Amino acid sequence: MPETSPGTDASAVSARQTALDLRTVVARLLRQLREAGADETITPSQASALARLGKGGVSTVSALATAERVRPQSMAATVDAIEALGLVTRSPDPGDGRRQIIDLTDAGRARIEGQKDAAATWLEHALDALDEDELRAISTATGLLERMLP
Repeated sequence: MPETSPGTDASAVSARQTALDLRTVVARLLRQLREAGADETITPSQASALARLGKGGVSTVSALATAERVRPQSMAATVDAIEALGLVTRSPDPGDGRRQIIDLTDAGRARIEGQKDAAATWLEHALDALDEDELRAISTATGLLERMLP
């Protein structure tokens, strides 16, 4: 129920409560999208590292670890696992021979695209269950959310 202060209309919308509700709904939506695109052959941390490589291009283990907020040793194990699956390759960093560059293979790119397609298909089916007014409201809200972001 929306928070109200004394003397305000009970139907007034609270920015605080809306923020809390929105955070909860967005977290559930993201979880559902991840599950829809999930592949049981890789872990969520492996899928996240692949997705980050798909968005940002080549990287190093330490840069991936920083971006994913994990220890470099943990990311090294993650990269080892996805490399063993043929989803990434390692090559020497031309600027620093002690480092290795991590890049997606064609199979890694295909896996990412498959996950995106599965998530988009789930969301499309979920939206198809809405009536025209509800779909218009989601479309309007999407535009408003886009405006809020930097």
